[in-house]
Amino acid sequence: MTTAAAGKSVLLHVKGLKKYFPIRRGLLQKTVGLVKAVDDVTFFLNQGETLSLVGESGCGKTTTARCVLRAVTPTAGQVLLMDDGEVLDVATVPKSRLASLRRQMQMIFQDPFSSLNPRMTLLDIVGEPLLVHGVGNVQERTDRVVEMLRLVGLRPEYMRRYPHAFSGGQRQRIGIARALALNPRLVVADEPVSALDVSVQAQILNLLLELQDRLGLTYLFVAHDLSVVKHISERVAVMYVGRIVETAPTEELFASPKHPYTEALLSAVPIPDPRLRADRIILQGEVADPANTPPGCHFHPRCKYAQAVCREKAPVLEEIAPDHFVSCHRAKELSLRGVARSTV
Repeated sequence: MTTAAAGKSVLLHVKGLKKYFPIRRGLLQKTVGLVKAVDDVTFFLNQGETLSLVGESGCGKTTTARCVLRAVTPTAGQVLLMDDGEVLDVATVPKSRLASLRRQMQMIFQDPFSSLNPRMTLLDIVGEPLLVHGVGNVQERTDRVVEMLRLVGLRPEYMRRYPHAFSGGQRQRIGIARALALNPRLVVADEPVSALDVSVQAQILNLLLELQDRLGLTYLFVAHDLSVVKHISERVAVMYVGRIVETAPTEELFASPKHPYTEALLSAVPIPDPRLRADRIILQGEVADPANTPPGCHFHPRCKYAQAVCREKAPVLEEIAPDHFVSCHRAKELSLRGVARSTV
């Protein structure tokens, strides 16, 4: 999975990423097992595009995003960031170098209410990254805050106010302004619209697209709502129990999924025209426990297409069409139901 789209260069390449959390018990807190939150994840992200990570709650999307930023340290694997012709492994780079890398990678958080300090004004919140990284003097930082507030559609005179004075959508705009204050190249958006009303979601998504065009941003977008994903992303990676099971260009994934789990997710996408609605696929059984994953394909206990090989051997993520990768033994023989992009 190293080939960039035609005319694009790879900004981020994640290889074999793993994050295991130990399970400790007893008086001596002995490690008795591992929670495999992220288990051998590989993907690439081209400069200027949006890649969405989707899947059910608990599948490892946010942990993957935090490993990319090194907010948590990966257990294994590489997070390769292209930095002015130099390839840096974020997963292992010394802490002395990590501070400068953080200027290039920023995060927009899910909850616009808890991610802002209620005791800080907008001037302090948006200007904090500039202060931490020693950018400019007091006046220059204030001017930058004014610029960022205008960029996200907020009035500069608001900068003396506190977060409680703003609505949820306005607070998320503040969070976006804070993330962009340092001119990052990569922005990780962790379900940035899931806590907002539908009409406000559309406004924030359109703002993110506008900023991407204006500033040349690259997004790693974490979401579980496929209706949101199809609006903002060029490519989609589907995760299940810590692993990526399918990744493809958005339109192709929606029209022609190759993994049964992707098919099930797409069947839940709301379609306005009732004549075009198909029966929803209801998955049986529970999501696999990342501390005790089933042998073979993790999805096989819930998959109606599973065969003996699915229960015995773990599939590998392989390219079955240009830029379309699937981890399924039967991907080439199954004919799965998709959703036409024009109907969602």
